[in-house]
Amino acid sequence: MSRMASIPFELKGKVVYVAGHRGMVGSAIVRRLAREDVRLVTVDRREVDLCNQAQVFDWFGRVRPQVIFMAAAKVGGIVANNTLRAEFIYDNIAITANVIQAAHVNGAEKLMFLGSSCIYPKLAPQPLREDSMLTGPLEPTNEPYAIAKIAGIKMAEAYRSQYGSNFISVMPTNLYGPGDNYHPELSHVVAALIRRFHEAKLSGAKNVVVWGTGTPRREFLYVDDMADACVHVMKTHSGSELINIGTGEDIAIAEFARMVAKIVGYRGEISFDTSRPDGTPRKLLDVSRLDRLGWRATTSLEDGLKRAYAAYQAESQVNGHQPNA
Repeated sequence: MSRMASIPFELKGKVVYVAGHRGMVGSAIVRRLAREDVRLVTVDRREVDLCNQAQVFDWFGRVRPQVIFMAAAKVGGIVANNTLRAEFIYDNIAITANVIQAAHVNGAEKLMFLGSSCIYPKLAPQPLREDSMLTGPLEPTNEPYAIAKIAGIKMAEAYRSQYGSNFISVMPTNLYGPGDNYHPELSHVVAALIRRFHEAKLSGAKNVVVWGTGTPRREFLYVDDMADACVHVMKTHSGSELINIGTGEDIAIAEFARMVAKIVGYRGEISFDTSRPDGTPRKLLDVSRLDRLGWRATTSLEDGLKRAYAAYQAESQVNGHQPNA
């Protein structure tokens, strides 16, 4: 770890901007910051489109946030990543470039860029260490998104190198929880399975098909744990090193699907569509750097899934049908 890494950073009294505050991660960071003595600022995309450089620069010039959590991104599961390839690379690079440059020009004290575990090579050694980035080919299905995230990490490094900016990057594992996207084609695995098993329970379906072989292993982190980790890392880490954020534990998709089915209350059969892509065989993060900073996840997978399902049901009732569908 670098010399700067242990220097504490004070959030108290600061103007703190959460970019992407309506997303699953951004809204969790907003919830977490309610426990901090900060002046939280957010802006709706109808007022400021983060892909629009002029709007971003104008807003930063007026508001001048001192601390930025960069959680804004265009995100989705395997299908979305693989079909909306141009949108994923353009939107994410534009958003990142605009916010980082605006933060620099307006003298922000600190910025945290939220990357993604998909930045690591498809066949990188497990568990995934931060220094594995750019050591091999990426998973083809989400390469545009991964390249946009790598560009953000490298921007933060470059601004630190050239301007001395205190810009840091964290790599979250697979996240789930309140505010997730439950679209049947564009969602991540946790939200997709919650919705599929819930609908199967209501319809009395005798079988639910899960994409892939069920053998890939994935790590899942409850989004409010992610938010807590982000605030902790913002306070405790000011080095150039990337920081993985995860639980350090993984589970096979087949076992995970059975856990979701049990929590939702679906009692039918589960089968696997092996013609569908599996994605990366295993994705487990090495969280030793995070551990050294003094943070560990506290929400078990079972408890987190129970909360996520409760949130899904509540959002379904509010929206009259399906949340974010």
